[in-house]
Amino acid sequence: MKATPDAGIRKPLALLGVYSILSFISLIMLVPFLWMLSTSFKEPQDIFTYPPKLIPTAFRLQNYVDVFQLIPFQRFYFNSVYIAFIVVLGTVFFASLAGYAFAKIPFKGRNIVFLVLLSAMMIPHEVTAIPLFLFMRELNWIDTHLPLILLPIFGAGGVFGIFVMRQFFITVPTELEEAAMIDGCNRFRIYAQIMLPIAKPGLATLTIFTFVTVWNEFFDPLIFINSRDLMTLPLGLSLFTDEVGTSWHYLMSATVMATVPLLIVFFLAQRRFIEGVAMTGLKE
Repeated sequence: MKATPDAGIRKPLALLGVYSILSFISLIMLVPFLWMLSTSFKEPQDIFTYPPKLIPTAFRLQNYVDVFQLIPFQRFYFNSVYIAFIVVLGTVFFASLAGYAFAKIPFKGRNIVFLVLLSAMMIPHEVTAIPLFLFMRELNWIDTHLPLILLPIFGAGGVFGIFVMRQFFITVPTELEEAAMIDGCNRFRIYAQIMLPIAKPGLATLTIFTFVTVWNEFFDPLIFINSRDLMTLPLGLSLFTDEVGTSWHYLMSATVMATVPLLIVFFLAQRRFIEGVAMTGLKE
């Protein structure tokens, strides 16, 4: 059956309509970021002018310099970077190990244990905040970075990582594992040399989710950190707000610099991330 000329015209028009709608939605989502970037270059008196101006009348680069002079911004940056780096490595390693075990290693009560782990994600973090604080105080870990590193790895964030990796490993054909066992591979070698290379999209997805969550975490540092030198970026940014008000031009300048690692991590793992989101959970 031959396609009619109208059908050939309607398809490009439909694609044009879809792309137009998506472009409009993307523009709406970009407006807060563009406004943040614009405010970071403005003079304090120009921030709340009416009508608002997206492009500053005069670009004030000094805002970025002043941020480092007003607060130990570089120290906050270092704290956030190394905490996020350790948490991502720990979460990816332990979650991938546990995810492989739940997906491919049969043992008694496997599904029950997995459901118990998932139930931990259903408990609001605010409910466990006080017991965790008391527990960390008994260990003398208050005002250290240990709670900020260990709790995300072995807490709800780690459970989420186990879920993501399990769902991904389920999609891997069992025949690959059986062939490796015939060749004499043990479980850990199968995990390290076969499963991990195949699971790159899942690992990229977990890396991005974990990094973004840890990088933006404010509640836990607020509870466990007292010293100024141990603060992370989200907690350090709150120093620009006091009883008098908020220094919006400094806050936006610091926020722009704090956003850069998020953009770098996402664009580096973008292709794998999309593959991981598309494939995770397709097979049960």
